[in-house]
Amino acid sequence: MFNYLVQRIGTIIPTLFFVSILIFGLQQLLPGDPALILSGEDRDENVIAYLREKFHLDEPLPMRYLYWMGNVLQGDLGESLRIQQPVLDLILQKLPVTLQLAAMAMVIALVIGITAGIVSAVTKDSVWDYAANVISLWGLSTPNFWLGIMMILFFSVWLGWLPASGYVSPFEDLKANLASMIMPAFVLGNAIAAVLMRHTRSAMLQVLNADYVRTARAKGLVERIVVLKHALRNALIPIITLGALEFGTLLSGSVLTEQVFSIPGFGKLIVDAVFNRDYAVVQGVVLVTATAYITLNLLADLAYFLVNPRLRG
Repeated sequence: MFNYLVQRIGTIIPTLFFVSILIFGLQQLLPGDPALILSGEDRDENVIAYLREKFHLDEPLPMRYLYWMGNVLQGDLGESLRIQQPVLDLILQKLPVTLQLAAMAMVIALVIGITAGIVSAVTKDSVWDYAANVISLWGLSTPNFWLGIMMILFFSVWLGWLPASGYVSPFEDLKANLASMIMPAFVLGNAIAAVLMRHTRSAMLQVLNADYVRTARAKGLVERIVVLKHALRNALIPIITLGALEFGTLLSGSVLTEQVFSIPGFGKLIVDAVFNRDYAVVQGVVLVTATAYITLNLLADLAYFLVNPRLRG
């Protein structure tokens, strides 16, 4: 396992290097000049020249990448061109919000998706199986922004149970925080739950027909133990991969959902940065997101060894 871990880490470094080049290069394709935007309506030539020199905008593209990458390796992601604040500070401000939203959405997705997938596989071709598949199809087909608007209309406008939008820190008021986050978390978790249900059902159907499951039943084990201990554990391998990828997607910021519910997470941060041509913020957020995504894939690979003893042999 240690050798495998070393090999995987060895592939992460060049991957991140390639990703950094891609992030920096694609960012430069955005139209507009940050110096012109920052110089104001007067657009004084001296001010524009000063801004270009300050942010190395007058340097060749390879030199600007080296400046940026050198600072990144020292933990400096640059400074926001618009609000003159370190990008790392902005990320650290938004990260707890996105982490909470992603974690709540993932918990909802896992509980609904895996449970529905198990029930659907165990009761194949029954009413429960058809119902689970219909709900899964609904979850896959429903746009997040539409579901969010409908939930706001029902739970906030008609019933008045939950706030329509906004965010409250859990350190200020935990109850208000959960009330403001439960709807966007469900909207995000709903779509992921549908995908997890399909994969769980498929994996469980394959495992339930395996020889070791039939042997466990022949020994007289209770069906619940056969399903949860013997079948589910081996069916979890594709679910772990999918869960890690989906969680990485959630961390990257669910732009539409955050916009609908006015959640100040990564999604809103990167949208504002793109519209304001704030290159440093876009590069910093995307780089952090890509690093988290790759790290989650590594953790998923390592989790295989804990879930499936055959891989440790």
